[in-house]
Amino acid sequence: VMQDKIICLPHRITSGSVNICEVNRSLLLHMPSNASDVLREMRGVKTNLDLQQYSFINQMCYEKALHWYAKYFPYLVLIHTLIFMVCSNFWFKFPGSSSKIEHFISMLGKCFDSPWTTRALSEVSGENPEEKDQKKSGTSRSNTALSPEESSLEKTQSLRSIPEKIVVDKPSASVLDKKEGEQAKALFEKVKKFRLHVEEGDILYLMYVRQTVFKVLKFLVIIAYNSFLVNKVQNKVCCEVKEIRDVTGYTVFECNHTMAHLFSKLSYCYLCLVAVYGLTSLYTSYWLFYRSLKEYSFEYVRQETGINDIPDVKNDFAFMLHMIDQYDPLYSKRFAVFLSEVSENKLKQLNLNHEWTPEKLRQRLQTNPNNRLELQLFMLPGLPDTVFELTELQSLKLELINNVTIPASISQLEDLQELSLYQCALKLHTSATSFLKENLKVLCVKFDDNRELPNWMYILRNLEELYLSGSLSPDSSKNIVLESLRELNHLQRLYLHNDGTKLVMLNNLKKMTSLIELELVRCDLERIPHAVFSLTHLQQLDLKENNLRSIEEIVSFQHLRKLICLKLWHNGIMYIPEHIKKLSSLERLYFSHNKIEILPSHLFLCNKLRYLDLSNNDIRFIPPEIGVLQSLQYFSVTCNKLENLPDELFFCKKLKTLKLGKNSLSILSPKISYLTLLTHLELKGNHFEFLPQEIGGCCALKRSGLLVEETVFETLPSDVRDQMKAE
Repeated sequence: VMQDKIICLPHRITSGSVNICEVNRSLLLHMPSNASDVLREMRGVKTNLDLQQYSFINQMCYEKALHWYAKYFPYLVLIHTLIFMVCSNFWFKFPGSSSKIEHFISMLGKCFDSPWTTRALSEVSGENPEEKDQKKSGTSRSNTALSPEESSLEKTQSLRSIPEKIVVDKPSASVLDKKEGEQAKALFEKVKKFRLHVEEGDILYLMYVRQTVFKVLKFLVIIAYNSFLVNKVQNKVCCEVKEIRDVTGYTVFECNHTMAHLFSKLSYCYLCLVAVYGLTSLYTSYWLFYRSLKEYSFEYVRQETGINDIPDVKNDFAFMLHMIDQYDPLYSKRFAVFLSEVSENKLKQLNLNHEWTPEKLRQRLQTNPNNRLELQLFMLPGLPDTVFELTELQSLKLELINNVTIPASISQLEDLQELSLYQCALKLHTSATSFLKENLKVLCVKFDDNRELPNWMYILRNLEELYLSGSLSPDSSKNIVLESLRELNHLQRLYLHNDGTKLVMLNNLKKMTSLIELELVRCDLERIPHAVFSLTHLQQLDLKENNLRSIEEIVSFQHLRKLICLKLWHNGIMYIPEHIKKLSSLERLYFSHNKIEILPSHLFLCNKLRYLDLSNNDIRFIPPEIGVLQSLQYFSVTCNKLENLPDELFFCKKLKTLKLGKNSLSILSPKISYLTLLTHLELKGNHFEFLPQEIGGCCALKRSGLLVEETVFETLPSDVRDQMKAE
C-alpha cells in the first residue's frame, strides 16, 4: 500500500479545447499499420523538466486522474475485513454474552471429563464400567468452537447414532472416590444455577442472528460494487491537468499505475474469498431459520441412555447446545447427565455412603424410651445405604429428609420394629413394602399436609402402634385416613395430634375395636366422640388440648370396663358431672388446666384412683371425701385458690407425691406425719410462715423432695432439718 504510485510523462500534442486524452485513445484505436513510424519519431523527446516537477506531476495525476477504487482498494479490503472480524467476534467480547459462553464452555469440558458422567452412562447402558474404561478413544479434543462457519465442512453424525466415547483415563469408572464425588456434586449445582440464569433470556441467539444477517448483507454489497468497479484498475492512465501548465508547460500526461496489475489480481482473489465467506454465512442463515434454535430436545439422549428425566431446555441454553452439536453431539449427550435429577440423586447417594460409614452410624445408636436400639438421622440429603448394614438396628428415626427411598436391602434389618418419619417424603421398594408389612410394629409420622402421609401405612397388617402428628384435612371428602386405618386389625395404640384442625369422620373409630390406647390431641373436639364408647378394650384415653366445655357424656364410659386412665386436661371444662362415680375402674385421672371451681364429692367414689391431677383450675375447696381414696399415690392441686386442706387428705397414707404449690394456704396440718411414704411435697408459692415439726415423721421425705421457701424451711427444728438433709 505504501509503494502505490504512478509515473507520468508529459504529452507534446496540444489542441486548444480538444480533449487530448480522448484523441490519444482514438488514435490508438484507429491507428493505421504504418503509424508505428510516427510514434517512433516521438521517442527520446527532451522535456526540460526537473525531478521536482516530475514528482509534482505524479502526485497531481495520482489525485486527479486515478480512479478512487484503484487508489483505495487496499484500504477497502482492510476496513471490510475489520468489520467482518468485529461482527464475528463481538459476542465473544460483549459482557452480557461472553460470560455465558465462557461459563458454558468451562462447564462443558468439566462435565465431559467427569468420571461421574462415565459411570452414569455405563450404568444405564448395562455395560461394565471397567471394560468400557479400557476402550481408548482415538478422538483428540481441541478447543471447542461454537461457530458453525468454522465447522460447516465437518461431517457430524446424528445424535441418534453417536456411540459413547470414553476419554477418562481412570483405572475403574465404578470406583468414584470422595473428591471426585464432591467435584461432581459441585458441577450439578453449577449446571442447575447456570440453566436457571441462561434460560431466562435469548440475548445470545438474537446477537448471533443479527450479526449473521449483517454479514450476509455486507457480503452482497461487497460482491455487487466490487464486480462493477474491478475493471477500473488499469495500468495506463491518461492525465489532463490544466492548472499546472504554468508550472510545467504541459497539460496532458501519460501515466503508468505501478500497482494496477497486482491490485487487479488481488481484487479477483478478494472477490473469491468473500464469496466463500458469504456462502458460509448464507448456510449459517439457513441453519438459523430452518428450525427453531430456541428449543432443544434431549429425546434421543433419553432413548439411548434410558435416563428419562432429562428435561428439554430453551432460549440461550438451547441455542448453545445446538451450536455445540455442530462440533460434536457427544458433548451434549455427556452434558445431559448433569441435567438429570435421577443422576444427581444417585451421586448424592454415593456421597452419602462415603460420608456415613457403618462405623460412624454405629456411634450414633441410642436406646429410645421403648427400650429399642435407635438410629436418628436429621436433615440429610438422603438415606445412606450403609444404614442397612446395621443388622442390630431396632428403631429408625428420620427427620427432615426429602426424597427418601427405602430399598429392598431393608430386609437385612431383621430386628427392625419401629420407624419414625418426621416431615419426610418416603417411597418404598416393592420388597421393602413386603418386609415392613410383616415386621413393623410401631410407625410415627409427623406431616404438614395429607399428601405427605405414606399410602403404604394402611397395609401394615402387624402394626400395633401408630402416631400421626400434623393437620388432617377438615374436609370429609379428603380425609380418608381414619376410614383406611380401620383395616389395621392389630392396631392397639393410636395417637392423633391434629394441630388444632377439626377432626372429622370419627365414626370410623368404632371399628377399631382392638385399640387399648387412644390419643386425640388438638383435634378441635367440642364433645367427647361417641365412637369412643364402642372401644370396649380401651384402657387409656387422652383428649388433651381440645375445646371441651361439658363432659356429660362421661357416663357412657361406664361401658368401658377396662378404662383405667382418662386425660381431659388442657380444655375448658367448667365442672365435673356426678356421673364420674360410675367410672369405678379408673386409676389415673387428669383434669389439669381447665376452669373447674367445685369438686363434686362423687369424684372420690372412684376408689381405685392412684393418680389425680387437678392443677391449674379455680378450685377453692377439697371435699373431705377425698379420704376414701386409699390407693391414691399422686395428688396435685397446684395453681388453684385453696385456703385450707381437709384433714382427711392425710388419711391417704399411700401418697408419695403431694403438690400444693401456688395456692393461698397458710397452715399445714401436723397430720402430715401420717404420710410416711411421701417423697415429694410441693408447698412453694403459699402463705406459710412456719412448718410443723411433725413433718419429720415423713421418713421418706428429703430436702431435695421438699419444695418450699428457704426461710420457711429454716423454721423447722435443727434435728428435723438435719434429718431431711441427710441422704
